[in-house]
Amino acid sequence: MQLKIMPKKKRLSAGRVPLILFLCQMISALEVPLDPKLLEDLVQPPTITQQSPKDYIIDPRENIVIQCEAKGKPPPSFSWTRNGTHFDIDKDPLVTMKPGSGTLIINIMSEGKAETYEGVYQCTARNERGAAISNNIVIRPSRSPLWTKEKLEPMILRNGQPLVLPCRPPIGLPPPIIFWMDNSFQRLPQSERVSQGLNGDLYFSNVLPEDTREDYICYARFNHTQTIQQKQPISVKVISAKSSRERPPTFLTPEGNASNKEELRGNVLSLECIAEGLPTPIIYWIKEDGILPINRTFYRNFKKTLQIIHVSEADSGNYQCIAKNALGAIHHTISVTVKAAPYWIMAPQNLVLSPGEDGTLICRANGNPKPRISWLTNGVPVEIAPDDPSRKIDGDTIIFSNVQERSSAVYQCNASNEYGYLLANAFVNVLAEPPRILTSANTLYQVIANRPALLDCAFFGSPLPTIEWFKGAKGSALHEDIYVLHENGTLEIPVAQKDSTGTYTCVARNKLGMAKNDVHLEIKDPTRIIKQPEYAIVQRGSTVSFECKVKHDQTLVPTVMWLKDNGELPSDERFTVDKEQLVVADVSDDDGGTYTCVANTTLDSVSASAVLSVVAPTPTPAPIYDVPNPPFDLELTNQLDKSVQLSWTPGNDNNSPITKFIIEYEDTMHQAGLWHYQAEVSGTQTTAQLKLSPYVNYSFRVMAVNGIGRSLPSQASEQYLTKAAEPDTNPTAVEGLGSEPDNLVITWKPLNGFESNGPGLQYKVSWRQKDGDDEWTSVFVANVSKYIVSGTPTFVPYLIKVQALNDAGFAPEPAVVMGHSGEDLPMVAPGNVRVNVVNSTLAEVHWDPVPLKSIRGHLQGYRIYYWKAQNSSKRNRRHIEKKILTFQGSKTHGMLPGLEPFSHYTLNVRVVNGKGEGPASPDKVFNTPEGVPSAPSSLKIVNPTLDSLTLEWDPPSHPNGILTEYTLKYQPINSTHELGPLVDLKIPANKTRWTLKNLNVSTRYKFYFYAQTSAGSGSQITEEAVTTVDEAGILPPDVGAGKAMASRQVDIATQGWFIGLMCAVALLILILLIVCFIRRNKGGKYPVKEKEDAHADPEIQPMKEDDGTFGEYSDAEDHKPLKKGSRTPSDRTVKKEDSDDSLVDYGEGVNGQFNEDGSFIGQYSGKKEKEPAEGNESSEAPSPVNAMNSFV
Repeated sequence: MQLKIMPKKKRLSAGRVPLILFLCQMISALEVPLDPKLLEDLVQPPTITQQSPKDYIIDPRENIVIQCEAKGKPPPSFSWTRNGTHFDIDKDPLVTMKPGSGTLIINIMSEGKAETYEGVYQCTARNERGAAISNNIVIRPSRSPLWTKEKLEPMILRNGQPLVLPCRPPIGLPPPIIFWMDNSFQRLPQSERVSQGLNGDLYFSNVLPEDTREDYICYARFNHTQTIQQKQPISVKVISAKSSRERPPTFLTPEGNASNKEELRGNVLSLECIAEGLPTPIIYWIKEDGILPINRTFYRNFKKTLQIIHVSEADSGNYQCIAKNALGAIHHTISVTVKAAPYWIMAPQNLVLSPGEDGTLICRANGNPKPRISWLTNGVPVEIAPDDPSRKIDGDTIIFSNVQERSSAVYQCNASNEYGYLLANAFVNVLAEPPRILTSANTLYQVIANRPALLDCAFFGSPLPTIEWFKGAKGSALHEDIYVLHENGTLEIPVAQKDSTGTYTCVARNKLGMAKNDVHLEIKDPTRIIKQPEYAIVQRGSTVSFECKVKHDQTLVPTVMWLKDNGELPSDERFTVDKEQLVVADVSDDDGGTYTCVANTTLDSVSASAVLSVVAPTPTPAPIYDVPNPPFDLELTNQLDKSVQLSWTPGNDNNSPITKFIIEYEDTMHQAGLWHYQAEVSGTQTTAQLKLSPYVNYSFRVMAVNGIGRSLPSQASEQYLTKAAEPDTNPTAVEGLGSEPDNLVITWKPLNGFESNGPGLQYKVSWRQKDGDDEWTSVFVANVSKYIVSGTPTFVPYLIKVQALNDAGFAPEPAVVMGHSGEDLPMVAPGNVRVNVVNSTLAEVHWDPVPLKSIRGHLQGYRIYYWKAQNSSKRNRRHIEKKILTFQGSKTHGMLPGLEPFSHYTLNVRVVNGKGEGPASPDKVFNTPEGVPSAPSSLKIVNPTLDSLTLEWDPPSHPNGILTEYTLKYQPINSTHELGPLVDLKIPANKTRWTLKNLNVSTRYKFYFYAQTSAGSGSQITEEAVTTVDEAGILPPDVGAGKAMASRQVDIATQGWFIGLMCAVALLILILLIVCFIRRNKGGKYPVKEKEDAHADPEIQPMKEDDGTFGEYSDAEDHKPLKKGSRTPSDRTVKKEDSDDSLVDYGEGVNGQFNEDGSFIGQYSGKKEKEPAEGNESSEAPSPVNAMNSFV
């Protein structure tokens, strides 16, 4: 069992009976407190407290001191071994041991040599409970040998060549520090070009004439002996060359393309690359397959050395250094392997056990390679140590069971590999000790109210004692909500109140006895500054005062001091400190600053500050009117169950009388941080009697109101918790609805914490069927908002009531509300379904209502499913699309709009409740009459000739009946875009092609085409086309009298003068048109609009004038007679959807032109003269006459 002195906490709740705070935590060992009196009495095995380092390099000029200090009870004795055998210090007069210690002192200053005492030493500290041993301490004297004498020849090089000056220092112990200097003991400058390597050599990437000197000297400093050795000077002479040949980099060190490096974990990894070249190379470092650790990577020696501190196994890998100059780059890869001497994962810890207890010693270490773990007992390998039946060794763990006092010993764990070892001592001390309380008896604790109180109970015992706390000499009950018991026995009261004052008793028990200790707790009122110093602006030479009124606990004596700018007040008689104020007379500019009032007691300290601003004298300003300062010093008195008296001190009214005070409250138990209106009183009152609700933790604040406005709120008052009472109200929004056919879900809006009036809020939920003599069924539920009654009949009315209650009693009798159990699907379908077809798109449906009992729920309406019958081919392609119309309430008829004419429909009717739909009525079939058809799907003109045009079309996509015939109307359009007489032609319904003959030659025609059923005419589609002439402009022979005129036209057109005249006339007309367009576009409408107005459909217009109702069958394309004539696709197919009006429709994208003002030129004119046969451009002959007509 173990007691840890640490801040871990266990929370305990206080009940209504005397509260016992209990500590009994099972852990692995006891920790002995560091109490001097306790340590004097306890028996303890030896523990090594101080020893020399494992590798101990000594100064041969001084005495050798090998440290070994240990503690234990009784005090341990010491012995030493040297090189594995007993070291008898009594036989060597130069060796002595410090009294009361194991430290050896070897006197070699008077006689003797340090080399005589080289070796491996180990110290053993022993008493009756066991023996502890030190590390193996290797003693070696430091060495600083001289350089061997050598003759160094001068070095002669050409400018730009590389150079390495070797140092090769003597091997010392420890290794020396190398640096290069000259004869004047000045360090030689180093740079990216010249630098010292890790081995001490001086490297030149390329030499310069200024490198010539005779005193390159390598120095070795041996810090241990504080000596410096120097090498013979090296002479270097650089011969200037006219031009040095540049070369790419090569490495001076290391050699080759790759090398290996091994380093131990925790050391500094140093990698070096030094290159020569001209110009001087620059070194870069990267890690292959990884990144360099940011916080542990450093670059030394002008980035030629890469260092990684605290190296670990994760730093193993390939590192690449890159040397680069203008002529190239080379790289060298260093393969790094990180090994590790043993390091602790879990070192063994001392065990203090009582007889019969169990425990474990764990010794876990890691390393690379994995270390070997071996155990020793009192310095002897466990394999040859005396047997202990309570001990069992399992690798890195020793398990102790049912220990006795003879089991006490010191165990050593040794973890070793080829790179080093770890040695740790851990004792097992078996003690049987009755409890002891180490905290002084009758300690008095004084704590400020509303702050934590910590009552100490430091203890020790073996076995580990249990700790119990009582309040009062007779063990009176503790009624606080929460206490915190720390593992070291300390009792914490998180928020100490006035009633926490008293005597507390700590009792420690184990099987060997009991100890107790009384401590006393006093709760003091906090010190407060109720009148704080205020910001002041004063004129030079005037007097200013700062108030500081302090309220404190009557048993504490406060001290009040003043500071200026956080320092002492100036030593000046102008500063006067009275009991509650600071007065500064004859104020000067230097007096400006921050003045702080500090009130101290032995338990707390408070302060308040104000700023003093000093200004030049000015005329007396007008008074400043502002909202009042907040009230302060709030105090609660006459505290009753449902009322309390609140008093306060008003703040400054700022030259406007206070008219009223507003009081607000906060319920910190249920709605912390939210303030509510409580009351208001007149501005002359400073007290108010407040009505309170049960079980509320009240805090109050006050705001003052004057003619300017409302002040800021005061500081909150102290908290006041009222007693609990039964609830005043019951839950609201009570409802009963079923979620399943066999249940009733009762829901309500629960009471909030303020309305609960006490702890243990519950609800009494009661129900019974409305139409029956059943008694009320009731259940009590926790503070929830729903209860589900199962096993109810379907859709039955219930009477429901929900009553609140708490630990103090019941709320008043609640109101009764009505609800229904769950709904189920309707059982009966509507009957006598009848359909009345109103027209081709509308039908009226009638049905008889279903019986109310069969609905089994709230009637929501009736739903009609209807669908159009599909032929067999369509049914195979897709599912039948059903449409749904819902009619709310109890309606028994409805209209079906949007039907398709001349169609076969099926429908059924279903009743709907809150659960869903009932069964469908038998399907009812009806047919819609014929309607007018849609426009033909397409219309195209093919095979134009001199006097004929052939029309091809596709039937309407929606015939809406049986087609009876097609109607074709057409009329010519002359060169001035005037419309000619209209011809009306009837075509049989089975035709999809028709040829018109005996048409005028080279004439544009507009066509209007639509289909008919018995219900009337459908929408029309329009198109334009032109009859053709031959390429020479000569009409065919069957034209008759026109032949001679055509011949003459050809003769005239071949005359040069006529061609020139026509070109001039065309140019003049073009110029006039441009001017005309510009003027008309500035103040009129587009010419396109005029053409549309002029060419409106001759049939549509009269119809609109006579009766506007026919306008719904007109086509927007009819108002654009020239929109499509020569601009249709090559197959002359016209889709009825192509009616979007745009400028593109009035001229091809490549031929349409715009003026600078955006007006369009050349509407209706054909431009592509080389493609008359394709039919997608104007077919007029390219004669001068036609060319001229196209501009009109």
